[in-house]
Amino acid sequence: MTLDSVTCYRAMRSRDARFDGRFFVAVSSTRIYCRPVCTVKPPRLENCRFYPSAAAAEVAGYRPCLRCRPELAPGNASVDATARVAQAAASLIEDRALDAEGLAPIAARLGISDRHLRRAFGAEFGVSPIAFAQTQRLLLAKRLLTDTTLPVTEIALASGFGSLRRFNALFKQRYRLQPSQLRRNMQRGGVPAADMLLCELSFRPPYDWLSIRSFLGARGIAGVEMLGDDSYRRTVRVTSDGRDHYGWIEVGLSRTSPALRVAVSLSLARVIPSVLSRVKALMDLSCHPSDISMALGLLAKGRPGLRVPGAFDGFELAVRAIIGQQVSVAAARTVAGRFAAAFGHPVITPFPQLTTVFPTAARVADIPIGRIMRLGMTSARATAVMALARSVADGRLVLTPQACVESALERLRELPGVGEWTVQYIAMRALAWPDAFPHTDLGVMNALKEKTPRRILAAGEVWRPWRAYAVMHLWQTLVQE
Repeated sequence: MTLDSVTCYRAMRSRDARFDGRFFVAVSSTRIYCRPVCTVKPPRLENCRFYPSAAAAEVAGYRPCLRCRPELAPGNASVDATARVAQAAASLIEDRALDAEGLAPIAARLGISDRHLRRAFGAEFGVSPIAFAQTQRLLLAKRLLTDTTLPVTEIALASGFGSLRRFNALFKQRYRLQPSQLRRNMQRGGVPAADMLLCELSFRPPYDWLSIRSFLGARGIAGVEMLGDDSYRRTVRVTSDGRDHYGWIEVGLSRTSPALRVAVSLSLARVIPSVLSRVKALMDLSCHPSDISMALGLLAKGRPGLRVPGAFDGFELAVRAIIGQQVSVAAARTVAGRFAAAFGHPVITPFPQLTTVFPTAARVADIPIGRIMRLGMTSARATAVMALARSVADGRLVLTPQACVESALERLRELPGVGEWTVQYIAMRALAWPDAFPHTDLGVMNALKEKTPRRILAAGEVWRPWRAYAVMHLWQTLVQE
């Protein structure tokens, strides 16, 4: 990232962990340098100096902050940044990785020791990973007791408890209630739906629900995704403990609170934490719209709640991006539908239009390239899809918001037939990278009335580090014309 003072200052004020370790902030009035996620009161811009590394700041005469500990920032060989590590670990814990693997394998996946992970996690959340996981289990159980008619035993297992006895004891200890008592008290006002789980996921308003729904609907894969009257629906696969769980979700806007209302099929009850975590990423619920609107200025004035749609499944999104190279949205949607129908997994849902779960990378990696080409793909695109599938299946390429962006981009650029537009589009959505910028996109060119990629890159500098959000606003101007 270019170390422009205004750009770095915007990122620092938002304390966005996605920029942790990419630069360091030195304060001339205190002679101290910090990470951009430091929780101290932000200094004034005129007192800030920005450096690409901790070593550069120290050579310039600054000493490290004792609160944010710059030595823990990403980029050091032996450790990683406290906030970023903790958030990534929390996400993995929500996906039940702690239950399935234990703490040491999670730490290994993040490239640190389990001792450092405990320290980083405690610094960010004030509790140990195990205590955090236990609270998450209890809160999930409380939600399921309140909002569903699942048997208590099923709720205990779905929430990650090994036994009903342990669940009952811990629930009573923490909440001073037996689970059955909570259920009786909450259900006096009505019985929850018996065929689904209902949850709400909060966001920071404003939230442009109509735009994100329309965006997903226009690119929806037939059989896999669809729009309801005022909702987005899709089929789902979540793998846990070596077993695939299939079902569906429906997402709509809550009428009573700043939240999305999420319906989840009962078949996904055992993996509900993973489902909700992916919905949050898909709907960009971690966004700070006020910070982004301030950075984008007039570009965001008309739609301050516009978000960058993520991906429920990074591989699915990447395949869809490759199919969409240099073709219209409608044409890409047609081919993607054929691809899902040919190689996907059948699933039963209440919606006749939702019939298929998109195939896994492992499944696609074993398909003869000729079968893929017969669906309407060129040889180059079919080759790119195969290379992508093999890279994801063998673990060399990770397409999740917790992945290392630099490594993922490097791997994507190595794939045959994958251009920079595709790389940046995948970074926007599958990796949730806020500074991704597909500057060769035809829509971006038309919105800016500029055809020279070099000039478009230059124009985009003013929107760093949120160029992905700028792209969404540029695309929206074309929809409005």
